[in-house]
Amino acid sequence: MKAWLNRLERKYGRYAIKNLMFYLVIANAVVYVFRYFGGNLQLYNSLMLVPQLVLRGQIWRLLTFIAIPPSDSLIFIFFALYFYYLIGSNLEREWGSVKFNLFYLCGMVGTILASFITGHPATAYYLNLSLFLAFAHLYPDFQLMIYFILPVKIKYLGYLAWIYLGLVILTGAFALKLFASIPILTFLIFFGRDLQRNLQLKRQVRQNRKHFLSEVRKAQKNNEYKH
Repeated sequence: MKAWLNRLERKYGRYAIKNLMFYLVIANAVVYVFRYFGGNLQLYNSLMLVPQLVLRGQIWRLLTFIAIPPSDSLIFIFFALYFYYLIGSNLEREWGSVKFNLFYLCGMVGTILASFITGHPATAYYLNLSLFLAFAHLYPDFQLMIYFILPVKIKYLGYLAWIYLGLVILTGAFALKLFASIPILTFLIFFGRDLQRNLQLKRQVRQNRKHFLSEVRKAQKNNEYKH
């Protein structure tokens, strides 16, 4: 995966959208302003990914669904967009623009496929959740100030997100199961090898510890026998 990404960056790096999350946040903010102050109740519906309408020629919905704000609340939207920018910009700084673009594109493609398979409309909710899972994995000890007041380490919120996705997959309707699987599959595509190596390393550490303790016990028995 890493070698493939390096080749991709060398070949297509100049085409990557730099500061992608900045543009996404601006798009969400602009849509929210038009929706909030213009009172246009149909705006979100005109942007949402609706597979039946895409097939009728409204192909812009394949892209505009990522510009739908996550909330109608004026207070919440400020914190939500700030948080989106925080995690997105840090992921791009960690990975580079090519890998971050590809990560987001995978989530978009997954959302589009899930929407067409189920026939259900879609927003970027689960797509953005995949960004959060990636951020919590890479920066588990990052301390987030909820509403700039309550400090909490991001890994604990990550655990809650995994529990939530698990519950949706276990108890939700088929459409929800499919949408909830998007952040999980995207996460595994980009972090699966790392998780596998970590498990192998932990297994090796346990085996080494077990072998070491076994050798210590043998040495103690030999000493007791000699005395």
